[in-house]
Amino acid sequence: MAAENTLTFTDGAFDQDVLKSDTPVLVDFWAPWCGPCKAMGPTIDALATEYAGKVKVGKLNTDDNPGTAMRYGIRGIPTLLLFKGGQVVDQRVGAMPKPEVLKMLQPHLEKVSS
Repeated sequence: MAAENTLTFTDGAFDQDVLKSDTPVLVDFWAPWCGPCKAMGPTIDALATEYAGKVKVGKLNTDDNPGTAMRYGIRGIPTLLLFKGGQVVDQRVGAMPKPEVLKMLQPHLEKVSS
């Protein structure tokens, strides 16, 4: 159950939605049967809401979209990949608390001048 700001990525639209994005994209590779993946869900949804407009945050179901998971060598889930400019700039495997995910995101957020 994704929050309204949490995107759903698919094999078919991955290049367009993720690799060609103007903003960084955090992709949560998960599956419905994965307990740790379910535990990460609320964290991913919260980040999608908090960082709306700064970072695209979404999930890719590895059962329904095996091509992208194979393409990026996903061997364990949950796996988080952070893309910027079409490239993987950070990667984490396993469930983690929100502060750990924030450490992954912070260096890649655009500095906004006021």
